[in-house]
Amino acid sequence: MVSATIPGKIGKYEVVQKLGQGGMGIVYLGFDPYNNRPVAIKVALESSFQDEESKKRYQKMFFNESRIAGMLDHPNILTVHDAGVDDNQYYIIMEYVSGSKTLKGHCSVDNLLPIEKVVEIIFKCCKALDYAHRLGVIHRDIKPGNIMMTGDMDVKIGDFGIAQISKAGETQTQFMGLMGSPCYMSPEQVREEPLTSQTDLFSLGVVMYELLTGRSPFHSENFSSVVRKVLFHDPNPLRLYRSDIPKTLEVIVMKALSKKLSERYKTGTQFSTDLRLTYININYSEIEIDHQEKFNSLRKLSFFREFHDSEIWEVLHAILWREYPPEHPIITEGNLDETFYIIVSGEVAVRKGQGGTAATLKSGDCFGEIGYLTKTRRTADIASISDVTILEVNTTIIEQVSPGCQLRFHKVFLKKLLERLSRTTEELSEF
Repeated sequence: MVSATIPGKIGKYEVVQKLGQGGMGIVYLGFDPYNNRPVAIKVALESSFQDEESKKRYQKMFFNESRIAGMLDHPNILTVHDAGVDDNQYYIIMEYVSGSKTLKGHCSVDNLLPIEKVVEIIFKCCKALDYAHRLGVIHRDIKPGNIMMTGDMDVKIGDFGIAQISKAGETQTQFMGLMGSPCYMSPEQVREEPLTSQTDLFSLGVVMYELLTGRSPFHSENFSSVVRKVLFHDPNPLRLYRSDIPKTLEVIVMKALSKKLSERYKTGTQFSTDLRLTYININYSEIEIDHQEKFNSLRKLSFFREFHDSEIWEVLHAILWREYPPEHPIITEGNLDETFYIIVSGEVAVRKGQGGTAATLKSGDCFGEIGYLTKTRRTADIASISDVTILEVNTTIIEQVSPGCQLRFHKVFLKKLLERLSRTTEELSEF
């Protein structure tokens, strides 16, 4: 039953209940009868417009969000389905994420997330921002309140209201001047200089600092003091507040917060690569093998047979080595994963549904090729049978090696994939 205090419909969408309200808008839970799905309906508050000029400005922001967010299709960016005007009501129809809440609640000292969870969240934000930046979109307002955490602890970046498109020729709906949340602004944003994607990475560094310590690196009582701190103040070391924060993680956050663009992360990929390596060190014991022994191990694998020695050394310094005990899950059916695996030693089992082992893979074999290539959900479970050593490869890792090495990798990868498909075709033809 729809409450009398809320509209029954907005546009073609049924309104179910009110979810929340801010200074500029209300968000309702709605239902899309045409696509048979729940949606979130964001409606502009007419009462928030002080005059005709502020009304026009907010309308521009409102549809800037729908236009830019509608360009983006990424699992960690909130999807915008539709936007419109109904009886002078401006609304945006967004993906509804059940049980979601913003990260704001986890930026307080008494409600901090585990360190490894913070690393995972920021890693996903890096990947989402890198995707947006490659399309020329700069968010400009990255802060905890604009990052949703879902019921299953995934993340979604939203609110592209003041985002800008950095591509040439894009001037419509662009917002210039000092815009954003002061405590999360980059120095160049405060100075009202032309912005690059690095401004979002600075803001994400502020978010990470808060998630790890429960404190803002630039907190002050008034706007001018905040600005001075952003421009001239070096934040306190994270480990001043939490001694359990790894030194490597502190270095990563401070690099993201560098006031000099030349010293800050240039891309979300660079940021995410450092985070991934730190995540591995926090959660797993990497195999303690001498570099020469690792090189010898790679040289023996058929996958690296065509690689030059210099290329193997490149891969060696970029690739992730993982060790699993027997009966440890490696891939879970249904998960969305873009990792490709190469077995160095040991054996793994491929299992589908409730059935038994469909195949056994051993040293030199590969798996996960389709997920790596198509970014689709996994179609089988894979678990270790014995102690197993595995190389993990993803696009983030491959982007760190030279173009020549990347070309070699993709050439061998496609060759292995064709061999796998050929064997599958032969097996099917026998039936």
